[in-house]
Amino acid sequence: MAQPKKNQNREFAVVTYLFLFLFIALIAYFIYFMVAKSENFINSPYNSLQNLFSEHVIRGDIETADGHVIAKTQTYKDGTEKRVYPYDNLFAHAVGYSVNGKAGLENQTNFLLLRSHSSAIEQLVNDIKGQKNQGDTVVTNLNYELQTVAYDALGNYDGAVIVMEPATGKILAMVSKPDYNPNNIESDWEEITSGESSVLFNRATQGKYTPGSVFKICTTLEYYRENNGNVNDYLFDCKSSFTYGLKTIHCASDKVHGEEDLMLSFANSCNSSYANLSLTLDMDHFQQTCDELLFNDALPIAFESGKSSFSISGDSSDAMVMETGIGQGKTLVSPLHMLLLVSAIDQDGQLMTPYLVDHVENDEGAVIKENSPILNSQIFSPEEAKFLQEYMRAVVTDGTGRKLNDSEYEAYGKTGTAQVSDTTDKTNAWFVGYAKMDGYEDIALAIVVEDSGSASKYAVPAAKKIFDAYFD
Repeated sequence: MAQPKKNQNREFAVVTYLFLFLFIALIAYFIYFMVAKSENFINSPYNSLQNLFSEHVIRGDIETADGHVIAKTQTYKDGTEKRVYPYDNLFAHAVGYSVNGKAGLENQTNFLLLRSHSSAIEQLVNDIKGQKNQGDTVVTNLNYELQTVAYDALGNYDGAVIVMEPATGKILAMVSKPDYNPNNIESDWEEITSGESSVLFNRATQGKYTPGSVFKICTTLEYYRENNGNVNDYLFDCKSSFTYGLKTIHCASDKVHGEEDLMLSFANSCNSSYANLSLTLDMDHFQQTCDELLFNDALPIAFESGKSSFSISGDSSDAMVMETGIGQGKTLVSPLHMLLLVSAIDQDGQLMTPYLVDHVENDEGAVIKENSPILNSQIFSPEEAKFLQEYMRAVVTDGTGRKLNDSEYEAYGKTGTAQVSDTTDKTNAWFVGYAKMDGYEDIALAIVVEDSGSASKYAVPAAKKIFDAYFD
């Protein structure tokens, strides 16, 4: 029996409208991709087709915010080119390299450096002559003076320094040691990639360190949250060590701190007090808090970086709970991660997305593309941030960061002396914090000095040199 014509028309209409809907959706997505997403795909450092641009464009310069050229292309009479880094090792991990692969800004901004926005007439003339056009210049937020001071502050120690404006997210300095000379990457490649060499590894953004007492920022926040901000009743009598079960936690140098409230425990970086305090916490809730503080997740930066790790639960042993609470145990963090946390504390809980590139300009100085500060998230409540601000200020006025207290600027921070492993007495010295002064933008920093000694002796003086230079 034949199907009624009316039903056939209805089915035909349904199929027609379905295909029309799919066609419109495809066109809409195509427009969205071209407008919003295409440049991200083209600019991806993993897009090898970018290198085809180098056949027609001279790779552009990379500059600091204060006008120092930190990467440029020299062109010789025979047409050959050489990438040159005028400051050798100073900006090594920030600027990276562009031979034998790419790293750093040379990698992240590859497409920007291989585009030319010279005048149309100039490009036409170059095309007629068969000459390359000049690539655009990437202008960073890096500050030459701060980078130099940060580099020198580490001295001969391995480690990392990273400095940022909390209000904007601008990265002002980035140092990692051991380092390398990007001018010699090609000739030294076999040597620096063989054996146990780690000079190419950017400790500032990719390093994973035991945090030691700088992690007490997180432990203190968890105690604050679990007690609804009622922390004034906490008291502990420190006798240089604390034993629970078979585990004993010692204070640094077995120092006796005596009776302390929570603020003094934080300011003095009292391990005994924090081991005791940690046993009162809900470990499952602590895990949730640390996940909210960017642990176990990619950090919000368009640059090579690593994930910090934190893992604890209600099933963890008392010994692991105590070790974790003082920043030992299995917890690992990067200097960048700690920098983001203290920057958010300075900004009443708001975390700005960190970025290195301020703008891109053509060979005549006209701005082609400009980056602006972007709010990433609110990772602390304003009340929590204010609470932590008071505690970090106490570290400087009454605790382990006193060397920063005789300055015109107002400094806030947390020190940490982290044992490298259970099999050695070597320690890494940490300082994380920020400083402010009328007439200046606040700056935040994170410093780790490897295999050095106490934080107050090695990391705090390094921080002071950087703060002094910035507020001079």
